[in-house]
Amino acid sequence: MTASAHGSAVEGQATGGRGLRADQVRVTYGGHVAVDDVSLAAPLGQVTGLIGPNGAGKTTLFNACSGLLQPASGSVNLFGVDVTSKSTAVRARMGLGRTFQRVEVCNAMSLRTNVALGIEAREVGGKPWRQVFGNRELRRRVDEATQTALEACGITDLAERSTATLSTGQRRLLELARVLAGGFQLLLLDEPSSGLDEEETDSFGAVIQGAVDELGIGVLLVEHDMPLVMQLCRYLYVLDFGRLIFAGTPTEVQASQTVRDAYLGCGSDKGQP
Repeated sequence: MTASAHGSAVEGQATGGRGLRADQVRVTYGGHVAVDDVSLAAPLGQVTGLIGPNGAGKTTLFNACSGLLQPASGSVNLFGVDVTSKSTAVRARMGLGRTFQRVEVCNAMSLRTNVALGIEAREVGGKPWRQVFGNRELRRRVDEATQTALEACGITDLAERSTATLSTGQRRLLELARVLAGGFQLLLLDEPSSGLDEEETDSFGAVIQGAVDELGIGVLLVEHDMPLVMQLCRYLYVLDFGRLIFAGTPTEVQASQTVRDAYLGCGSDKGQP
């Protein structure tokens, strides 16, 4: 599907308020257009991919969707609600979770405590320690959610270890466990396999797919590892120079000469053919 038909691609991806939707989002920095009238949809119950060369505007679009950036024009809709002017905190409380290219964890804490803080991300604006550990009932819920997330990510045996001692792969799983513990329904994962070897990437992909299958969450995935993308994603959007150049299934994307010329054929990123 070509960029000219991307509107119908969005319609085919999400109906009603079942997930995240961006409509004709434009982001500018001074006189530079970083994202140019891009529309996409990330429904619940599946992994949707956002791919393209370095500098294509993927992270900028993520920032607009999560509330870190205000679009110059266009709109962002979350679960049927227009959140274009809403803060990151409001979007988090509504169920939008986010990870970043650079792993963001608290090295002075144990892995378990880091995961527990995922619940705090949905209550931003109050007193963090009172919200997470303030009373017995809340503490019980935090403990249960933390343990479930640890088990889902296969890192229960690492729970009491200092985060500073973890490998890159273990820290990536910690990040994923933290957003799962927070009970977010829609996750924005920004290059989650960065720094992982092939075995770690396979394990990480299995955890993501398991969470989607078991919890019914939606995932919008920015990723350069093409085998992982093709394995996980049901639908893909391809950006280049801030514009949407193609949208379609993994099979359609792989067959597109437009995509190969712009991205897949460059062979410079991990796992690309």
